[in-house]
Amino acid sequence: ASWGYISDQFDNLEKHTQWGIDILEKYIKFVKERTEIELSYAKQLRNLSKKYQPKKNSKEEEEYKYTSCKAFISTLNEMNDYAGQHEVISENMTSHIIGDLARYIQELKQERKSNFHDGRKAQQHIETCWKQLESSKRRFERDCKEADRAQQYFEKMDADINVTKADVEKARQQAQIRHQMAEDSKADYSSILQKFNHEQHEYYHTHIPNIFQKIQEMEERRIVKIGESMKTYAEVDRQVIPIIGKCLDGIVKAAESIDQKNDSQLVIEAYKSGFEPPGDIEFEDYTQPMKRTVSDNSLSNSRGEGKPELKFGGKSKGKLWPFIKKNKGATPEDFSNLPPEQRRKKLQQKVDELNKEIQKEMDQRDAITKMKDVYLKNPQMGDPASLDHKLAEVSQTIEKLRLETQKFEAWLAEVEGRLPARSEQSRRQSGLYDSQNPPTVNNCAQDRESPDGSYTEEQSQESEVKVLATDFDDEFDDEEPLPAIGTCKALYTFEGQNEGTISVVEGETLYVIEEDKGDGWTRIRRNEDEEGYVPTSYVEVYLDKNAKGAKTYI
Repeated sequence: ASWGYISDQFDNLEKHTQWGIDILEKYIKFVKERTEIELSYAKQLRNLSKKYQPKKNSKEEEEYKYTSCKAFISTLNEMNDYAGQHEVISENMTSHIIGDLARYIQELKQERKSNFHDGRKAQQHIETCWKQLESSKRRFERDCKEADRAQQYFEKMDADINVTKADVEKARQQAQIRHQMAEDSKADYSSILQKFNHEQHEYYHTHIPNIFQKIQEMEERRIVKIGESMKTYAEVDRQVIPIIGKCLDGIVKAAESIDQKNDSQLVIEAYKSGFEPPGDIEFEDYTQPMKRTVSDNSLSNSRGEGKPELKFGGKSKGKLWPFIKKNKGATPEDFSNLPPEQRRKKLQQKVDELNKEIQKEMDQRDAITKMKDVYLKNPQMGDPASLDHKLAEVSQTIEKLRLETQKFEAWLAEVEGRLPARSEQSRRQSGLYDSQNPPTVNNCAQDRESPDGSYTEEQSQESEVKVLATDFDDEFDDEEPLPAIGTCKALYTFEGQNEGTISVVEGETLYVIEEDKGDGWTRIRRNEDEEGYVPTSYVEVYLDKNAKGAKTYI
């Protein structure tokens, strides 16, 4: 059906097409609100997942060794990915629907404006033709009446015998003039009428139908467009369904990985004390004049027999081990308040932590030593003597950590039965001595290797080397900046407090301008004004294979 059949409904079609644009804008608003909901939902899901993630280095993180807790962590991670798919929905709807329809509406409005402008122009033209027709018609009518009156006047004058012949001739001429004017008006009216009929036919059968056909096609394209947008709306949702399904499958898989037997075993390992169940308590016959005895198999405290095998905070005698009260005071340094197995774990953990600290201090000492060697070879870079104090401090820290490690290793050996148990008095004396007297290196410390098996004690003489300080050469400061030959990432934090060095923070990325030449130092640059040396062991270098000194710092 063509809108040409309603060519007389110009104003109504104009209202209808405007309503169609309003519907399209309403749909855009609907989709926009949907995208905002999706983003808000995704944000809430991410915040929820983050809220329930275990905090690092907390007791809560230790609890997540159980399979059920690991499954919960997997669920949180999957929910985070699930939230990402809702962000994808929002992004795709914004680009594929909102953005596309917004551009289309602008084009639609422009096209509608052009079509209705042509329609109004055609209307104005036909209205002008109609006014011309009406004007010529009225003029023809007026001239005809004037001609009739002139004819009647002539006939009256011609019949009157009292009127002179000249007056009669004048009246006759006037009647002829009026009659000619009527004929001219008739011809003009006839011509304009024919022209109007032609224009009117063209208007209703050609111009307006063509314009309305364009408007109809424009409106039908709008209808098709909103239908396509609705399909896209559904397709955007459908595209993420497989990924959302994988997220849900991940949650199911995590749930199926829960092993109650494994979790039960972890509980045993976490809380087993190492105590042996007490034996039977012997019958004490008070009817016999005999000394009370206590079963050697019980776990009650005895006096005068040296150090008891197990210590408890309570003083009551003869209680069974499951009912012994724990000491609520400060935790002893040797964790002697814990059951044997728990104490062993704590001591082992402490030994591992101390070994890591020792290794870190040793790396720092090696770096300072290499820096000192550089200063000795290149006095203009700094004063070697300025490093002696720092070197002494690091060496002293290493020795303190070693003795601390030995102390905890002795307690660990005691728990594991590798060394005889010490009395409480000797333990306290040892702790008092450790805290009051800074230790010196003993043979055991000298022979013991570091956690990576590479440590030997050979630093005692290096701290005595001193060289007079010299200033930087002026020419060194005025040199053109060296080109960057790569980048590096700081593995540890280094505080460059001496001349020629530069401070770096763990994880920081900088430019490499000079490789390690065998002295253990790498020259780096942060910006145009900050450059210097850092220990090579403190950074991970990524050299640009294509750069041959031509890559300048930006």
